[in-house]
Amino acid sequence: MKILSTKAHGILDYLMSFLLIASPWIFDFARDGAETWVPVAVGVAALLYSLVTDYEYSISKTIPMRTHLTLDLIAGILLAASPWLFGFHEYVYLPHLIFGILEIGASLVTSHSPSPRHGHAH
Repeated sequence: MKILSTKAHGILDYLMSFLLIASPWIFDFARDGAETWVPVAVGVAALLYSLVTDYEYSISKTIPMRTHLTLDLIAGILLAASPWLFGFHEYVYLPHLIFGILEIGASLVTSHSPSPRHGHAH
């Protein structure tokens, strides 16, 4: 059962993108290494693909929602695993792990198609 609409997911996409981009400074773990740049890169990527997703809050309905959700899933796995993949887990891991799990969760519980009133491309 998909409990999150594409409309709600879109709002969360933009909030999470900006939070990820700012998180190294908000949560004081910016050291100019992978711990800093992985969430920034994931946030920028998510912002960019959100802008071209076929859902309510995009500027161009280019990529299907299923593709968007797959990208969210991959981004969440990368983010959650990044402290161990890139060797900064002894310095910081909890923000990356929590945000990664949230990304994974959102990708799994979001509807695959926008509401018919949205006028999506399919």
